[in-house]
Amino acid sequence: MQLETLSYVAGEGWSAALPALDSDRTLVVAFGAPRFGEGREPLDELRAAYPHARLTGCSTSGEIHGTELRDDSLSVAIARFDDSLLDLARTHVAGPERSFDAGRELALSLTRDDLRAILVLSDGLGVNGSELVRGLNSSLSEEVVVTGGLAGDGSRFKRTWVLGDRGPESGLVTAVGLYGERLRVGHGSKGGWERFGPERRITRSQGNTLYELDGRPALDLYKEYLGPRASELPASGLLFPLALRSGTNDSKVLVRTVLAVDEASRSMTFAGNTPEGYLAQLMRANFDRLIEGAASAALSTGGKGSPTETGDVLSIAISCVGRRLILGERTEEEIEAALDELPSGTQQVGFYSYGEISPYASGHCDLHNQTMTLTTIAEP
Repeated sequence: MQLETLSYVAGEGWSAALPALDSDRTLVVAFGAPRFGEGREPLDELRAAYPHARLTGCSTSGEIHGTELRDDSLSVAIARFDDSLLDLARTHVAGPERSFDAGRELALSLTRDDLRAILVLSDGLGVNGSELVRGLNSSLSEEVVVTGGLAGDGSRFKRTWVLGDRGPESGLVTAVGLYGERLRVGHGSKGGWERFGPERRITRSQGNTLYELDGRPALDLYKEYLGPRASELPASGLLFPLALRSGTNDSKVLVRTVLAVDEASRSMTFAGNTPEGYLAQLMRANFDRLIEGAASAALSTGGKGSPTETGDVLSIAISCVGRRLILGERTEEEIEAALDELPSGTQQVGFYSYGEISPYASGHCDLHNQTMTLTTIAEP
């Protein structure tokens, strides 16, 4: 595999000339500031430079390039595989209720005997991430590694985009299938948040909309914890995600982060489902544990002892916008911590998201929030 990463900064241009790596075995991944949904000249340059490649990407809440966090930029990886094959599928989602069907449609269109992994990028606001994942899992073997994330729009929550045939589009989900025996794909997803307060039962919900906890309006309860910051919802809700588990004997904890609030119904909409009957507990940040979580995610991919120690390794880092808001000026520490635990010479791109897609440990994928999720791709 031949691999190059580069960036584009508004007002400065490309960090290097676009490498001559176009082929039908070339993957081009571009993570960009929301503004490139309108002024999309650099994205058009990528499309022109790599007409035969599989091009995917999305808007962000901050772009990751190496160990740096940037805004108003593009972070791009271009990988040309020697033996592995690629395929690309896209589908539009008319509304959250179509999310399951979208996931199933993408999975079916990419399924072949030699399918090893799928990289999924989705609109971050108009898609129910949990249902998208459930649709993908319904038609895929547990041996297929599915990772990816939901596009971001900073802390604005207005519009996200994913790269389509005609450029950046809202309401789009795209998936790249990776095929072949030589391909090595690692994955890791870790949080580092700590739970506090009582566990409460979800007594009323519908899909990813939470109405009541222990019979009380969810929005009222959140506002009590947020205090003066309640007026900043939904952005301030990112500071206090929910930890969900199916029951007291379930050790698998999924985290959900707020996307929107509805004052009229006193409800909250999350990036993934909040099933009735589940237990929910508020979470808060511990700076050091968040950074340790990023390093742990890297170790889960196989880390420095992985079979990809030699040759080019691409790391795609997808971290939640809530982590960025909490870490502030320390945000780059989690990016550095992740890269430090990966094989020497690994090249990293990524973005801050509205949700992360990865297996919890192994098997089928889950939707996560407030995690650092890493995908490593190599062809040793």
